[in-house]
Amino acid sequence: MATRKPMVAGNWKMNGSKELVQQLSDAINNVKSDQIDVVVFPPYPLLPMLTATGVTTGAQTVSENEPGAFTGEVDAQLIKDLGCQYTLVGHSERRSIYGESNDTVAAKFARAQQVGLTPILCVGESEEQREQGQTELVVAAQIDAVIDKLGLAALKDSVIAYEPVWAIGTGKTASPEQAQHVHKFIRDKIAANSSDLAQGLTILYGGSVNEKNSELLFAQPDIDGGLIGGASLKAELFTAICESAKGTV
Repeated sequence: MATRKPMVAGNWKMNGSKELVQQLSDAINNVKSDQIDVVVFPPYPLLPMLTATGVTTGAQTVSENEPGAFTGEVDAQLIKDLGCQYTLVGHSERRSIYGESNDTVAAKFARAQQVGLTPILCVGESEEQREQGQTELVVAAQIDAVIDKLGLAALKDSVIAYEPVWAIGTGKTASPEQAQHVHKFIRDKIAANSSDLAQGLTILYGGSVNEKNSELLFAQPDIDGGLIGGASLKAELFTAICESAKGTV
């Protein structure tokens, strides 16, 4: 993992409550250390509550637009003003359910960086695309959309999360070797133009990560932590995953 600090990011999706904030915030703060970064992505209304407890937070998505007549959208600057440091962009559910294209995701990435948020760019292939041998083509196109819009240097102030769509919420998980293969592909792709940027880039794995498989996943040389879904909603599971990340330092 070179000098990259591991990160464990919990994506609550459309789950959570005031009670859950109270249950998890202490556990999250207790597991934090200088060794790892821990970030939580709750639904929008819970962001101020978590931020107030000292938990590092991010939004699950942001608008690509500046403030204006966009009913139902949330501006990146407002997210920043709430004390957030990160935002997800291009999560597979945003791409598949809400039709976000590579270009839209790149625009969200740009807006996030414009206001000082760190975007976590989510990339990954469907099961059909994987069976057709298109994994690398799909992932490369998703990354290239950002590079084409903003230049390679924009990736320096970002995180990439590889999340095979077929492994999200399905209970299926890429084997450590499968995940490592794609992570290495991503790092090698960036290294072809800048080895320093590639070596410093944090790349997370997301896809049914749990307390049982996290240790083996995080031990892979190009996997720098995880984007955690369901397991981030249970304190004992999430903290166990964080401990796995600490074990790689």
